[in-house]
Amino acid sequence: MGILSKIFTWWDGATFGTMLDSARHGSHVGTDAQGNRYYRAKKPYPKGHPRAGQERRWVIYNGANDASRVPAEWHGWLHGTHDGVPESYLPPARVWEAEFTPNETGTSRAYRPQGALEKGGVRARATGDYDAWSPDAS
Repeated sequence: MGILSKIFTWWDGATFGTMLDSARHGSHVGTDAQGNRYYRAKKPYPKGHPRAGQERRWVIYNGANDASRVPAEWHGWLHGTHDGVPESYLPPARVWEAEFTPNETGTSRAYRPQGALEKGGVRARATGDYDAWSPDAS
């Protein structure tokens, strides 16, 4: 499907039109470790817009459009918390910091505790003084 999917679908990366607009109306600011590309508009929001005078910033995802794939440092930049790109104000990564892992909710690799329907639906027996409610036991 290649080119057709880039023209008509938005959920698996940017459409052709979005990429073209990013090249025409935006300037590339940086790329994160996952390959997501970050842009800022060449012109601020116009007069009459609720955010008039503010800079417009956006991300083009490398793959599926999933906001949980934006690292915290770039999230701050996208929302105007920081003016400089993350490399300009962040300290170097610590050796104990874990690598980013995407949100796996809704996938086959999602966490499912013991007793979840996907794991057979049988939970461990309760211990202590717990008695299940029964309508006949009143």
